[in-house]
Formats: sequence, structure tokens, C-alpha cells
Amino acid sequence: MSDRVSPGLPYPLGATVRPDGVNFSVFSKNSTAVELLLFDREDAPTPSEVIKLHPKQNRTFYYWHVHVKGLKAGQVYAYRAHGPMVPEQGLRFDANKVLLDPYARAVTCSTYHRKAAIDPGDNCALAMRGVVVDPHSYDWEGDIPLQRPFAGSVFYEMHVGGFTRHPSSGVTPERRGTYLGLIEKIPYLKELGVTAVELLPVQHFDVQDAAPKRQNYWGYSPIAFFAPHRGYTCAPDVLAPVREFCDLVKALHRAGIEVILDVVFNHTTEGDHHGPTLSYRGLENRGYYTLLGHDRGLYANYSGCGNTLNANHSVVRRLILDCLRYWVRVMHVDGFRFDLASVMSRDQNGELLKEPPILWEIESDPVLAGTKIIAEAWDAGGLYQVGSFTGHRWAEWNGQYRDDVRRFICGHGETVAKLTHRVTGSRDIYNQPGRDPSRSVNFITCHDGFTMNDLCSYERKHNEDNGEDNRDGSDDNHSCNYGVEGPTQDPAIEALRLRQCKNLLTILFVSQGTPMLLMGDEVRRTQRGNNNGYCQDNELSWFNWDDVQKHAGLLRFVKGLIRLNLSHRLFKEEVFWTEPAGPEVDWHGVRVQTPDLAHDSHSLAFELTYPEHGEHLYIILNSYWESLVFTLPPLPSGQSFYRVIDTALDSPNDYCEPDSAPPVLATTYAAQARSAIVLRAR
Repeated sequence: MSDRVSPGLPYPLGATVRPDGVNFSVFSKNSTAVELLLFDREDAPTPSEVIKLHPKQNRTFYYWHVHVKGLKAGQVYAYRAHGPMVPEQGLRFDANKVLLDPYARAVTCSTYHRKAAIDPGDNCALAMRGVVVDPHSYDWEGDIPLQRPFAGSVFYEMHVGGFTRHPSSGVTPERRGTYLGLIEKIPYLKELGVTAVELLPVQHFDVQDAAPKRQNYWGYSPIAFFAPHRGYTCAPDVLAPVREFCDLVKALHRAGIEVILDVVFNHTTEGDHHGPTLSYRGLENRGYYTLLGHDRGLYANYSGCGNTLNANHSVVRRLILDCLRYWVRVMHVDGFRFDLASVMSRDQNGELLKEPPILWEIESDPVLAGTKIIAEAWDAGGLYQVGSFTGHRWAEWNGQYRDDVRRFICGHGETVAKLTHRVTGSRDIYNQPGRDPSRSVNFITCHDGFTMNDLCSYERKHNEDNGEDNRDGSDDNHSCNYGVEGPTQDPAIEALRLRQCKNLLTILFVSQGTPMLLMGDEVRRTQRGNNNGYCQDNELSWFNWDDVQKHAGLLRFVKGLIRLNLSHRLFKEEVFWTEPAGPEVDWHGVRVQTPDLAHDSHSLAFELTYPEHGEHLYIILNSYWESLVFTLPPLPSGQSFYRVIDTALDSPNDYCEPDSAPPVLATTYAAQARSAIVLRAR
């Protein structure tokens, strides 16, 4: 080796800036030779230098490493790995393919072409490449993660690009759909009242992983877990993704808003055995992936995306933990939502582990101790763990909450008894010792499925634009169109749809647990019946800012609901309402103390009291198609009920601030058909 190139060190993995250069280290157990490729610019068709790593000098155990003097942050690099191509043994080395470092902190893809990584032959000119990043160069100006507790949080699930990409956003054209564009809209989020944004994947993903003539919009197609997505940047330089993402986090923190990342450690964009060789497959296929036992040339597919990360393999566990620590320590994020988290409960054969090492390591890691960790507690292989996910710290997306609330509002039978559990933190599900109700992340809609507007406007999915003959997306939506499929000019149907949106939102924010609102539901964002917009990077999926004015009444209503939720200790307590300590809940029906839990019941009333804090709410939920008169419970002398919410009323009377709400002068309350009412006693 030259004086400029020395053996280097096996740790840390990735490209690490040193005072005199950069140390490179990559895991590749079964390769016979590894080459480091250095490029003088991101779009260079060929490397300016190829450094061949010596199997004795540059290899320690399974790690190939080298130190190159004079290199610095911004250097573009990649690898080639030589070794056997024996798919039936799980070995897929192909020295013709240029490989991305799994630990790359930034990625260039200006010339990337997915097909070139699939087809035989050299793809150097068309490959993704890594960028050397100095993690200590950014000025955080004293920023620290906020560490807000779950109790007292309101999540807003959103897409970085889709939030500002629409021309109506008012964001300057070059900033639309970017981290910096989102910064311009932080005042909207702050005024809305949410305490955290849950960002759809921002780990660099392959936008070309979609049907022909379409793009992967959601981002559930990861390739570089450490790198902020290049497509959300404004500046052209190779370090822009890191800098601009940090700008976003810092700006959100200044507004008091936490940043939660939707992370995808269940699969990669390399897909099945027909997919591209981009990184992991070409470096150590049978280490990174779960392969089928009867044919190691095929991939287990518990993700529904072609392959499954072998999350409990020691090297993959290290990658996941190193990645999470990096996003917390270096990028200052506040927590993570783990997509299809149940995949991480499986072993290398796909079997369920009783004590999955990776899940316990995430839970117990001291760097992650102050972060939020949220599981989507199911996978595409049929594993469903809502209420039984491993550990004590994990919160969960409560899919049963979503389904039961939808079914109640739609007027299905056998829903009221279940609803009593859902609005009180789902104690029937989360019955393990030490679990508190805030770990139930309550949601009615999310990125995957109908928007709130479409839930009340369509009875079936309309995914024809996805190019899959409407086969994709769920058919189990618990939705209703109320007489017309899709848009209508009928004022009665439109009024009912708006009311049902308000009913769903009211239940969400008066339930115990942590509420999550989907981007745009506060202004009736529509995807025209598409419930799987993963490939729709267009106006179908974008936030249309004209809706802010068009649906100003609903927006005002949602802001009020969020204030109501965050201002009451009732919704911040970490003990279940049904437990002796803390707030009290009493169940009613049209008659006091007489809830109707029958199969054909469609109404429920409940009373929440917290004398220590002077809080007393009475909630009426009527999903009947006719009005019902509810007898109100007696109050202490000198107190009255005041109407805070009645979804049957037009804006601004549908929501009144608690301290200025009109009194209820009668001993009964007439709840109109399909309406929700919140009364406050004082």
C-alpha cells in the first residue's frame, strides 16, 4: 500500500472522518475480495481511484477496512465485493455491481437506475453511492430532544414531500416537497396544536421501486438506514440531506414539536430473488436476509415486499442499534415508529422468538432511554401482536381501536361493548403489568388506507391509478358512502359526511391513549377513494392548501378538540380510568346508569370525573340514524352542564371553548342522529 493508504480499523463501521483522513469499514463475511471505489464527483461514470483491500492487511475477522489520508467529508464512495455466486447456498456476490455502504450517512443518486442493478453487467455509472459525513460539523445551537411524555402528546402522521409539494402551499417552488419547505409550514402545525410529527420514512429509499411509470412515494422501500432521503433536499451539494434534515429538526424543536421517524427495519428495496443488487445482497446476502430453509436462493417474505431483514442476526442487530443511536445522538430525533415491527420478533428461520434480542436491546439501550418507541405490532406473514408486543416500554399502533371505532360510527352491530374498552385505553388488550394507557396509540386513519374524508365517502377502494387492476390495498375498510360513491352535490349527504368526520375525530380526542391524526384529515383531504397511495406522488396524495380555507370550520373544530385534550388532566393520566386510582368513568345510556350494550345498540354515554382537578365531562355518542334523548346525570347544587361540542351543529357552534360554552338548561339532551356531544360540568 502507498503512504496514503493504511490498513485502518474495523470499528466503527461505515466511513469515519479522522483528523488526517477517513477510515472505511464494511462487513462482508463470505467475500473473497473487496474494492473501495472513490469518485471525484457524484455523477462521475467511473471512480477516480480503486483501492483493492488485502485479505490479510485489510481484513479483521469478517470486517474489511482501510484508512485513506487526505479524504474529508463530502467524499463520494462505494464498494465492489468479489465472491461466489451460488444462490442455492444463499451466496449472491457479483463484482459487476457497485454497492452502497450499509452505514452510509448520505447518498447520491443523480444517475441511479434500478434496472441497471437488476440486469447482468456492470452498473458503475448508474449506481447509488455513499458520501462521507462528519457528524460533528453541524451547529445545533444548543438544541436537545424534547422528551415529552406519551401522556399529553398528540401525533400528526405526515409525509415530508406531500405536505408542501402542492402549488397551493405558498412555499417557494424550489422548496416545495422538501425539509426546508416543511420548515415554512411549522406555524400551521403549531397553531393546529400537535405536539409531535410522525414522519413517513425519511431514511433514504428507492423511488424507482414501484410499478412502471410510477414512483415510490411513501418511502417504505429503504436502502440506506443512516441517510436522510436525498429527494427531500433543496441544495445540490452532496451533504445537503444531512444539513437540511438537521435544520428541520432544530426548527420543529424550537416550536415545541417532537420528531418521530417511521423506520423500516423489516425489509429493503432489494426485493426478492429477481430484485436489484444494491448493497446488502452483494455484501453478505445470507447474513442480512432471512432465507427459505428449503431453498436458500429464495427469500422469506414476512414484509410483503419481497424480502425480510434478518433482524436478530448479530450483525443486523448491531446495524439497527447503531442506526437508532445515530438518529438520536447525531440527528436529535425524539423517537421511532417501527414499520411491521413484528418482523423483528422472528428468528433466522422466520419462527416467533419468545424473547427477541433486538426488541429487548432497543428497549434497554441507554442512548434510546428517553425516546419514544412505537410498534406497528403485526407483519405481512400473519403475526399480530397488538397487546402482546415484547417489552415494557413499547407503545403500539392500536389497530383494534381503529376498527372498532369505525364499525361503531358506521352503525355495525356488536360494537358498543367493544367501544367501552377502546375509549378507556383498551385495558382489555393492554393488560400486562406496568403498561399504561398512553402506550395505546389511537388512530382512525393513517397513511395506509382511506383518509378521514374518504372513509365517509366511499364504500370500496378505488386504486385503479396504481396500475394493479385494483387488487392492491385492503378490502376491509369499515367505510360508508351514505348514498353516493365519491363526490356528490347532495347537500344532505355532504352534511352527514362532515358530521361523521367530526364524530370520528371527537371519539379520537376524548379517548384515553395517545391520539394520532393523519395529515390533512383536519381539512378533509381526499385521495378520491384510493386507499393505497404508495406510488402516487401527485396531487392525489399531496396536501391541498386550498382546503384550509374551504374547510375552515372543520379545521377550527379539530384545533378545539386538540386543546380540549391537552388541557385536561383526564387525558394525561398514566393510569387507566377503570382503575381505582385516578379519574373515574361511569357508563350511561339514554337513561342514567343504564348503558345499552346489546348487539343492536348504537349509542353510548359516559361520564368522566376527576375531582382533584375540578374536571367533569359528559360524553354522548349516538350512531343511530334517528335522534335520541339522553337523561343527564344529577350534579351537585350550583353546578350545570355546558355544551362544548355538538357535532350536529354548524360551525362555529359545533365547538365552544369550555369557559364560554352555553349552559344546558334542561335535565335531558336531545342528541341528533349520528352525532357526538361533549358537555362540561362546572
